[in-house]
Amino acid sequence: MFLRHLSLTHYRNYQRLELDFQRRFVLFQGQNAQGKTNLLEAIYFLSTSKPVHAQQEREVVDWQATDEPIPYSRVAAELCGGERTDTVEIILTPRGDGINFTKQVKINGVSKRSMDLLGLMPAVLFLPADIKLVDGSPSERRRYLDIALCQIDRSYCRALSDFQKVATQRNSLLKQLREQSARPQADSTEAQLRFWDEKLVAHGSAVIARRHNFIGQIETVARERHAALSNERESLALYYLPSFNPGNLHEVDFAQIKDSPLLPEPPAGLREPLSAATVAEQYLAKLRSRRAREIAAGSTLYGPHRDDLRLLANGRDLRTYGSRGQQRTAALALKLAELQVSTMSTGMSPLLLLDDVMSELDQHRRSTLLSALAGVEQAIITTTDWEDFAPEFRTQAQRFSVHAGTVETLAA
Repeated sequence: MFLRHLSLTHYRNYQRLELDFQRRFVLFQGQNAQGKTNLLEAIYFLSTSKPVHAQQEREVVDWQATDEPIPYSRVAAELCGGERTDTVEIILTPRGDGINFTKQVKINGVSKRSMDLLGLMPAVLFLPADIKLVDGSPSERRRYLDIALCQIDRSYCRALSDFQKVATQRNSLLKQLREQSARPQADSTEAQLRFWDEKLVAHGSAVIARRHNFIGQIETVARERHAALSNERESLALYYLPSFNPGNLHEVDFAQIKDSPLLPEPPAGLREPLSAATVAEQYLAKLRSRRAREIAAGSTLYGPHRDDLRLLANGRDLRTYGSRGQQRTAALALKLAELQVSTMSTGMSPLLLLDDVMSELDQHRRSTLLSALAGVEQAIITTTDWEDFAPEFRTQAQRFSVHAGTVETLAA
């Protein structure tokens, strides 16, 4: 995948911007808070249809857009892959209340659903905040898995969306039962629960199995990347942790990987591929055996919305025992592995977007990262200091200077 042109209108601190890209490596240099990260976020917005640093899409709209006759924000790009060239754009326009915005997605000038963007312009983004993939909450790691998988497998995205809708309906029923302060006695109520159980299991099992198998794929590559980055001093392991035993482990082993901060050796069966059918059998049994507990809670307690991912180095949980440097190295190895697995899965190399990645890496890790870029079709990188990059790399790159929402092209 190669990004040839980026167009921004009233996006973050950019009123209007048109950029052409001709090289595999693109470097944006500027001091902090000038707009470098906003450029990467705009590209990723087109890739995933979701802003990175905003709770609501209206937050990405430049406030000066309100001076326009019709205030709006637009992000557009021209990209090529193989013999194909596409244009993609997202337009945000205000609704009648002037507060909320409507999102319109266009591909080659034709209005499409947001989901249609997924996989069209795949991208892997690494931000300084991605250390949260290691030391943050489980929701951070689930979000990472969901975005990565949705870009390479639309069936996963549909299963995830369907699961979330069913969970909402099932939670409403569980809350009603809790308010009644009784176990379901009426046949009609029991039938409703069975109906939603089966729907939940069908979609949730597909999500869990796909996540588990994806982690199995990505771990092999991540271990190699991590070993190179750490100069062979550490061995990385990834453990996907469903909220119940999905059927591939003995119960003692399952309890150990959920609770023990030290895991020198993975339990047998942990890395065996999982089928949705195997997960479904265990999932349905768990729901039925914990019916009273879920009614008391008024919510669904088991499923992919409660799962987690553990990252360990030399058998030690990095969330608990890892230094900031170790956590950052693991997160970077994970992203580089995602890039390779995505390429193998789709036959299309994603854009690699790196935000100020060099600032907290030592010289060995910098050199290793730059070596890893050799197989990337296009990498777009931000920095505060040109000296973070070797002279030979800088001469290969297309370079831009960023200051206060303006971008200047520098001579090669």
